[in-house]
Amino acid sequence: MTTDDFGNAGFSRRRALATGAAGLALAASSFRINILKAQEGPIRIGFPCPLTGPYGAEAQNQVMAAQLAVQEFNDAGGLNGRKAELLPRDDKLNPGEAATRTLELIENDKVNFIVGSLSASVQLAINNITKERKVIFNSISQSDAINEASDFSRYTFHEAMNPHMTAGAVGRYAFSKLGKKVVYLLADYAYGYEMARGFQRAGKDLGAETLAEIKHPLGTTDFSTLLPRIQAMRPDILCIINFGRDQQISVKQATDFGLKRNTKIIVPVMLYTARVAGGAQAFDGVVGGTSYYWGLEDKVASAKKFNDAFRKMHRGAIPTDYGAMGYGGVRTLLEAAKMAGTTDTEKVVDAMEALKYDYYKGPQYYRKCDHQSVQSVFILQSKSKDMKTPEDVFDIVHTEEPSESVLRSCAELGHKA
Repeated sequence: MTTDDFGNAGFSRRRALATGAAGLALAASSFRINILKAQEGPIRIGFPCPLTGPYGAEAQNQVMAAQLAVQEFNDAGGLNGRKAELLPRDDKLNPGEAATRTLELIENDKVNFIVGSLSASVQLAINNITKERKVIFNSISQSDAINEASDFSRYTFHEAMNPHMTAGAVGRYAFSKLGKKVVYLLADYAYGYEMARGFQRAGKDLGAETLAEIKHPLGTTDFSTLLPRIQAMRPDILCIINFGRDQQISVKQATDFGLKRNTKIIVPVMLYTARVAGGAQAFDGVVGGTSYYWGLEDKVASAKKFNDAFRKMHRGAIPTDYGAMGYGGVRTLLEAAKMAGTTDTEKVVDAMEALKYDYYKGPQYYRKCDHQSVQSVFILQSKSKDMKTPEDVFDIVHTEEPSESVLRSCAELGHKA
């Protein structure tokens, strides 16, 4: 009987090395099998968004549109036969909840990609998780910060417009046509601050004057104490910077108070859902920007194709502005995976950076330095008559074409050349 170096009888050093080598080979083989299985399994897309709460209507439409992108990908054969699946999760419009759901999607559900969010602060919380774990996140909510070097990563993409480009487009239109003296009524969080900054920056070159900035908490239901103060300043323009139900309520109450008699109301993002809920009279004449309106189908072929597919899948419903971004955010990732021929993260990032696409609104591409989607901004005016259908609620009065010139420069965002 032999004795090994540790005094164990009957187990030689040579046997130990042979056994260890066999174990390593088995482990390596198991690892390769797991990788192959992951490459052969479904392409899983995590989709955190606020399915409950004040932005619920917009979030539900995001999910509906994202489901369409997944269905079209699967119907076309997927990625070499691999199908995709969408995993929506309710982030409850809360950064902490969003971070938890995102972590679960990555670690428990083993998602390949993350798309979603509907709040500036929530998307930053999601992005913090995804960039640490090197998972691609395509944000479909407006934010300026997510493009800045301090928050950005190679794995961060931004399908949504950002406040600088949105407010800038609306401001350039409004301050050149509707007046110069402006009061800002804004929601007291990142969305409000960033949009106000975008308006004021655009207004600086056009001679716009800020009379006041009045902030209100998220979820405000009574603006009556603020409206007399606004009226007393006699602004040419009241710029209401809020979202979802807040927009619906504030615009209606401003209209009921009679502010429209001497003041034009503008908003940075003109929401289809808020307009429908608020009513034709309340929103009549209000001007705002959007990344998408279904009425584009009269002029843009990709919008017509997208609308028709959405109607077919969802019993005649139409996609909203934020819904369209849900579609674009998912479809770009799936198309990039097809281009790359794999779901390998690094290769998909490279494919996303090279993508030139027109899936639902006209030409788009991701700027290299910050992965911001360069795209058109549409200026809408709400109407209360001459509507061909109940969904025909806006006129597109101006289009600002895609251009990097309307974005903050890469250097300003902190990105090195």
